[in-house]
Amino acid sequence: MAPTSPNATSEADHTSEANEPPEASGTAEASGAFEAPQAQSATPRPEGRVAGLLLAAGGGRRLGGRPKALLDHRGRPLVEHAARVLRDGGCRPVHIVLGAAADAVRTRADLAAYGVSVNPDWAQGMGSSLRVGLAALAGEGADAVVVSLVDQPGIGAAAVARLIAAHAGGADLVAAAYDGRRGHPVLFGAGRWAGIAASAEGDRGARAYLQQHVNALTLVECGDIAEPYDIDTPEDLYRLE
Repeated sequence: MAPTSPNATSEADHTSEANEPPEASGTAEASGAFEAPQAQSATPRPEGRVAGLLLAAGGGRRLGGRPKALLDHRGRPLVEHAARVLRDGGCRPVHIVLGAAADAVRTRADLAAYGVSVNPDWAQGMGSSLRVGLAALAGEGADAVVVSLVDQPGIGAAAVARLIAAHAGGADLVAAAYDGRRGHPVLFGAGRWAGIAASAEGDRGARAYLQQHVNALTLVECGDIAEPYDIDTPEDLYRLE
């Protein structure tokens, strides 16, 4: 699917956070201090490492306080499914940011193949988890990162692979699109991480940065291979298997 450049700032964002030999396994308590990686070229590049970052810290307020990472999907915690999507889509390493009920998530979910950070400020919103995750990946030598949310099980590995292909073609700011509307996942070249971390506040995540750099954004249509619904309320739970 050929990527396209957006001509509007329409969004398919939501404001709830979702705020395999092991490449970066282990768990760290993180504060989100960020050291910028070296900027990357925007021209077609040799195949490089694209990391995966899964934001899975939210407390599920609209689900009655049930952390989304622990929702059952196909017999396992949802966080396992979401992390595997990044891995199967081609991301190495894959890093997960936990927050609400982090100890329970680590007890119930098999996350041994992934790096894990705990965001102590998860209640402040998705932006804080994005900063923690980017800081954790800054020393991994990745050329880019694909960021996904734990509560979108309709988005699979094929969408992740399309974003990585667009990056291999030279794009360093990429988002999946659904009928032309920007959604998740998103890909950020390493040279953009510092700016994204600096602008990530509250539940907006990277939205402000994407709006400010819309002319540099490449949209990759994924509506034929993925569904961008969120698991936000009890009425959405029927979508889990």
